[in-house]
Amino acid sequence: MPKLLFSKIRIYEFKDLIRNKKQPITQDHLTHGPKLADLLENRDYLAAFRSFLQSEFSVENIDFWLACREYKRMTSSGRLSNKAADIYKEFLHPMAQKEVNIDHHTREKIKRSLVKPEVTCFDEAEMHIYRLMEKDSCPRFLKSEAYQNLRNTARKPM
Repeated sequence: MPKLLFSKIRIYEFKDLIRNKKQPITQDHLTHGPKLADLLENRDYLAAFRSFLQSEFSVENIDFWLACREYKRMTSSGRLSNKAADIYKEFLHPMAQKEVNIDHHTREKIKRSLVKPEVTCFDEAEMHIYRLMEKDSCPRFLKSEAYQNLRNTARKPM
């Protein structure tokens, strides 16, 4: 019987490969409402989305994502190091008050990078949380009364 050789691939990497395959470009926003990226660019919708997540006990997701965005805008390496440690302590440490749901491998990789953090050290976790909000929280928010009320009263509807 011939031997088959397989490269080792972690299950989460396989899932990411499947999830990240190219999706056909559609005009879903015309029929299904705006995308998460649209909501996050608008101050009013972002505030409403954050309140919605708070009501669902998952506000740590948007807070982590916003902290990562702020982290990427920093230029001082000393401040970068301090901010990275703060983000880890607030969102990634196993005893964090606002712990986000990421896999152990990613958490440990970030923990090791804190010795000399790069601007990209949170990218993997940030993308995971973004996709979680995009696939889970955002569709529910778009069906919520809070979103409907904001959309009906907004000066610049999405």
